[in-house]
This record gives sequence, structure tokens and C-alpha cells, in this order.
Amino acid sequence: MIWPLLAGASCGKKSSSDPAPSADPAEILKAADAAHKGSGAGTGSAASPAVKVDTTPLAGVDLGKLTDEKKNTFYKLVDSLPSPCGKAHSLRTSYNDDKSCKRAPFAVRYVAALLEDEASEDQIKEEFDIHYKPGKTYQFKLDGVPFVGKPESKIKLVEFYDYGCPACREFKPMMDQIIKDHGGQIVVYYKMFPLVHRHPNSMSAAKAAIAALAQGKFHEMHDMLFAKDPDDHTRDGVMDMAKELGLDMAKFTTDYDAAEPRVKADMDEGDASDVDSTPTLFFQGRPYKGPMHPRYIGMWIDEESVVNP
Repeated sequence: MIWPLLAGASCGKKSSSDPAPSADPAEILKAADAAHKGSGAGTGSAASPAVKVDTTPLAGVDLGKLTDEKKNTFYKLVDSLPSPCGKAHSLRTSYNDDKSCKRAPFAVRYVAALLEDEASEDQIKEEFDIHYKPGKTYQFKLDGVPFVGKPESKIKLVEFYDYGCPACREFKPMMDQIIKDHGGQIVVYYKMFPLVHRHPNSMSAAKAAIAALAQGKFHEMHDMLFAKDPDDHTRDGVMDMAKELGLDMAKFTTDYDAAEPRVKADMDEGDASDVDSTPTLFFQGRPYKGPMHPRYIGMWIDEESVVNP
């Protein structure tokens, strides 16, 4: 896997609102670590970027897939990145000495995985910040929303998507894999967000999914809509799909014609939650902005399962 392929495509227009990177916290963290270990601060100059990298291995961390150069970057990062638990010391110190920080082992593995997948040092810093910096949390209406998994699961994912969106089509097998691998840990809720200005048949497809839900066939219609060409998502096209699924056509037609307000309610909720592209995934109410790949979403799920059992 190569990093650019993992970043994930999307449909819609994303705003470029990521904050500018702040000053490198490495010196602050080194001073905090020195205090934590009871050592002196040293007498070097204030600006000393050419400090030798501490390559002392971290117990239990396998770097066998990394080149020597990437191993060097790994050790540089674990000394410069902050504790994922908000403590005033580095990730290395958090991993080695702060057993109360359950996120530290996951954070270390996250850094190593990103390096394996060719992410640059700056990209890893950005991803780490996105993952561990507290962010805005949204609440969603989930009653009557199609889902897979157990509603009582503590880990809740909410996906806003568009049946006409090529990026959503590419992401679907990845979400299916996530559900297969972590079905016992999560519940996934599906929210409609048809981008009708770009995909003219996407509202029709969303209405068909809602109408099929009324007959207990949401997942079958969901799969079929993604399997078919978006040009087939017209009213006549989805009626043919409903027949293929053996649905009660009189009921399906009535429910299809009445479904638009329900779809628009999802869209309004997406707008209120700053959704501006599809697919958009929310993880425990927070927008997921990490790599759109089962490996990384799975790492988030595993971490959350341990941190908040």
C-alpha cells in the first residue's frame, strides 16, 4: 500500500480548513522528558536541530518492515510527538513509562504503520494530530436508521454516502471488510447524502433504499444499488431492482414516492454536522479524517475497544 492511495478520494467539494502546523514541540517534549527522568536540561544552544536521534528500541515494537532510514524517522517521531493521552511528555515516554496511557501502544503502532505505507514525516505528524487532538463531537438521530451490527455496541460508526458517488463505490467493499473483521465490536449506521447537483439519479437511489428498508430489504437494495451503474438509478431502474428482489411492488412504489422527506432529513443532519463530501465517516461522533482503509479504521476500533471497554 502506498500512502497517496490510502488518503481516500471523495465526491463533493471539501473545504481546505486544516490549521497551519504549530511550532515543532520536540524541544518542549525533550525538556519535559528530562524533568520526568530527573536529568538536567543540558547546556546546548537554544536552537539545536541536529540532535542525534535516540534509536533505543521500544520493547515489543516490530520495525522489521521499515528501512534503516524509516526506522530513524520512527525514532525521531516517537521523541517529537506528544503523549496521546495529553501528558506533558513524548510518545516514547508515554509508551515506556506511563502505563495509565492505554492509547500509547496503539499510537506507536499507528506511526509505524504509516511509515510502512510511505507516509512522510509531516503527513504522519498531521495524521497523529487529527487522531489524538480533541475535536468536535456530533450527535445523530439513529432511531429507524438502517444499520448493521448490534445497536448496543459501544463503538458507533455513522457513514454519510451517495449511491452515485464513485468514491463511495470504492469505499463500500472496504466498509464491508471492516464489518466482517470487527462486526462484534461495532454498529454501523447508514445516512443518505445524495449529491444531486453532481449525480442526478442519487436521490432516486436513496429513496429506493429507504423504500426497501420498509420491507426489511435495505441491505439487499444497498448492495444492488452499488453494484449497478448509476445511470440505472432512475425511477424505472430502481423499480426493476425492486422486482428483482421480490419486493411488494405496490408498497415499494408508495414508500418510494413518500421517501424524499426522510432522505432530506439525513441531508439536513449531514449539513448540520459539516458534511461536505462523500463518503464521510463519523467514529464515536467525531469526523473520521484518517486513511480510508480497513487497516487504519480497524486500528481505531481496536484502540477504542481497549481504552473504553
